[in-house]
Amino acid sequence: MRYDIIIIGSGAGGGTIAWALRDCGARILIIERGDFLPQEDDNWSPEAVFQGAAYKTRETWEDVSDARSFIPGVHYYVGGNTKVFGAALPRFREKDFDALEHEGGTSPAWPVTYQEMEPYYVRAENLYRVHGNPGEDPTEPARSAHYPFDAVPHEPELEALSSQLRANGLHPFHLPLGLDLRPGGHCIRCHTCDGFPCRVLAKSDAEVCCVRPALEHANVSILTSALALRLIKHGKRIHAVETRHRGSTRLLYADTFIVACGAVNSAALLLNSEPGGLANGSGLVGRHYMVHNNTAMCAVRPRKNRTVFQKTLSVNDFYWSGPDWPWPMGNLQIIGKVQAPMLKMTRQRVPISLLHAIACRSMDWWVMSEDLPCRNNRVTITSSGRVQVHWIPNNMVTHRRFIRECSSLMRRIGYPLVFAETMGIATNSHQCGTLRFGTDPGTSVLDPYCRSHDVPNLYAVDSSFFPSSAAMNPALTIAAMALRTADYLQVNL
Repeated sequence: MRYDIIIIGSGAGGGTIAWALRDCGARILIIERGDFLPQEDDNWSPEAVFQGAAYKTRETWEDVSDARSFIPGVHYYVGGNTKVFGAALPRFREKDFDALEHEGGTSPAWPVTYQEMEPYYVRAENLYRVHGNPGEDPTEPARSAHYPFDAVPHEPELEALSSQLRANGLHPFHLPLGLDLRPGGHCIRCHTCDGFPCRVLAKSDAEVCCVRPALEHANVSILTSALALRLIKHGKRIHAVETRHRGSTRLLYADTFIVACGAVNSAALLLNSEPGGLANGSGLVGRHYMVHNNTAMCAVRPRKNRTVFQKTLSVNDFYWSGPDWPWPMGNLQIIGKVQAPMLKMTRQRVPISLLHAIACRSMDWWVMSEDLPCRNNRVTITSSGRVQVHWIPNNMVTHRRFIRECSSLMRRIGYPLVFAETMGIATNSHQCGTLRFGTDPGTSVLDPYCRSHDVPNLYAVDSSFFPSSAAMNPALTIAAMALRTADYLQVNL
């Protein structure tokens, strides 16, 4: 049971780095606490996925702010949360890597520049089959290559919406998406993509694009249904991980360990590994937890919206500032078509027939602003190892103003009714920041290659390394950094 490399987690970080290291000759084991997600009818059932939470974890975390338990928005399967993500794969903007002033505080600089990350963004876009159209978005960063595939075209309702937005002085663009829409590809552009597993494996998730291809190599293997309990250190280095696998506890040994459990669970693993936390010389393991400030918005008009595959459009005109607002506001993007059973989750008392009438006439949006890093927003564990989340949203003056601006925009373009629901602590699909990277061991947990300052054979390649959250979907940046870390590892193994 000895390996050269053990990767704990198989999502956007762990899956990508397993793929990137598949040819290096090392004996690699992926440990995943879940199993392969089954391809079944429930994959495409809004009742099963949303009302029944068929694929969501049943575990609870504790919200320390009001001493209540909640079920987090995480999914434990091979591929991690990418199994149900909306496949939006944008790059962070150049200024996202610099210190940036917000109304609510400062978003700190990263220890790497966009220029250093750009070639890895190119590789990640090719690996995850990203469809996009450069040149439409005025905030788009410099590119050294075209997207590997042309943008997913708008359906007629979205094309009309795009024209209305342009008539109002905005610059809507095709949202970069990871889908198998190649000639002969599997994607059928259904209405159950965003938030659902893909029954035909046409979504560019980490299992499909990375884990399965990596497992075709004899030196790469996977242990599913195996929960990593703690990392065991001998001297200055980790030499084993203790796992619980199908009811029994076992030790697995390796020369190098890569943690990619998600920002919350990676921090929890290190905190569980030794008193005071493993690799915690800075005292920052678990701190600076971020999740974005998110609001779902349904804009409703009398005429029906007959769109099937809706998630193709985004707007960044408010990304760096807004009307009479000099600070960054955020990103506005269409989400997958909302259906009545999905609305029923938050509107239990509303008749399903009325929710159906609303869903048939709505244009559905995700309003996303940056959640700034705060030392006291953090992950801790109880004496029994249970996860606790301390999170008080910040930068909310900007977010509320952004919601009002977007609501006003919707009314101007012909949607008289606008309903908004701001997400809480349980909506944590964009979690990040708990093992921030940097050049100073006193102010960061990881170095600029995601290697622990304190433990030389420990790396972390999920979104825990983020020093800031920006206001963009994080998956492509996670994958790009995993590719960069893999290059560093292959030179330094």
